[in-house]
Amino acid sequence: MKMDDMVIISVDDHITEPPDMFDKHLSPEHLATAPKFGVDKNGKNFWTYQGMYMPTVGLNAVVGRPPEEYGMEPNSLEEMRKAVYNVDARIDDMNVNGIAASLNFGTVMGFDGGRFHKAADKALALIHLRAYNDWHIDEWCAAHPGRFIPCAILPTWDMDATVAEIKRIAAKGCTAVSLNENPTSQGLPSIHNAYWEPMWKALTDHDIVICLHIGAGNPAPHASPETPIEAWITTMPMSVAIGAADWLNLSALERYPSMKICMSESGIGWIPYFMERADFSHARHTAWTHSSFQGQKPSDIFKKHFMTCFIDDAFGLKNLDALNEDMVAYECDYPHSDTLWPEVPEYLWKTVQHLTDEQIDKITHRNVTRFYNFDLFQYNSREDLTVGALRAKAVADGVDTTPISCGGEKPLADGEATRRITSGDLMKMFAHHAKEGAS
Repeated sequence: MKMDDMVIISVDDHITEPPDMFDKHLSPEHLATAPKFGVDKNGKNFWTYQGMYMPTVGLNAVVGRPPEEYGMEPNSLEEMRKAVYNVDARIDDMNVNGIAASLNFGTVMGFDGGRFHKAADKALALIHLRAYNDWHIDEWCAAHPGRFIPCAILPTWDMDATVAEIKRIAAKGCTAVSLNENPTSQGLPSIHNAYWEPMWKALTDHDIVICLHIGAGNPAPHASPETPIEAWITTMPMSVAIGAADWLNLSALERYPSMKICMSESGIGWIPYFMERADFSHARHTAWTHSSFQGQKPSDIFKKHFMTCFIDDAFGLKNLDALNEDMVAYECDYPHSDTLWPEVPEYLWKTVQHLTDEQIDKITHRNVTRFYNFDLFQYNSREDLTVGALRAKAVADGVDTTPISCGGEKPLADGEATRRITSGDLMKMFAHHAKEGAS
């Protein structure tokens, strides 16, 4: 196999939603109370919903900008690549990056729809959440059949509505949902509570993948306000271990042996030790903790139920034999700051040289098509979806990858000497913009 022969699916990308996303999916009455897009006095974009103010965050959409301009300051659509919020342009950016298909998480309402959970009027929140799913499935994903894996959000504050929404999105062909990995952060029962039993059954009955995106429930902790921000960024993927351990101990895995869970934006290099530690802990403590793991080792359960994914993880790929190679997938993380766009194939190819062609095919696309019940070649041939073919189309279409320079606000105070950015700097900046938004 050559680099241009790879077929790559990304199971973790993101959308900065366009201002008109609800227009075609709500009645005039319900559109009037839907989330609203706005522009502040500095030209930065924000959304409001039921008293909540949500500014756009820079690192969510810095793709194509010079690294020295990265930051978490609020920004506007005009400062982003069009592909961040426009589906046709997204296909162009996927083509130039050699990405055959993509699963996209939302931004403004949270990876798991968390803003709807915080809304005071839950009756309206349910209506608007359903409209969001309709936009995502019927408008964004359906615009280019075969190029997107739909991923819905659920109204988990209402279990009857949740089960009904699972059935509704399944009828639309949606095979994935994004959930909060720790629903107690939303004031709901833990995943170990009987409250969730109807949802487990509905998801497994319809063979739907549960996506647990980093940061939706258990935040990556900041050691202190004075801690350099790179410490937070470094440990972010490994913070997934908290939720992974919680879900690995989920008793529902025994009652629903076909349950599928994807740890979105997880990385894979730390997973072998995580499983080793889980096995050791179980062996040493099961006599008094009364954990069973169905008579198996925790690592066996993890390898069966949990898919993990990586952006750039040479160590993890060198140790693929310590994982389940049938449960590893690739993620691009477009348009976040970790994305390697438009050079994903080059970075990926460097790290898979020691693998067989079959293993490369598995981690680049075959594992995903099986796990998500996604027919990648229903609308497009394999020959048209290779890295080489997609990039050739991007060249023919004149896709421009010139870096976008926008300048922009930085988290240091005016006149302050350059120094390392800390967690506290960002907290102050967010607090300032939240206060401005409230006023």
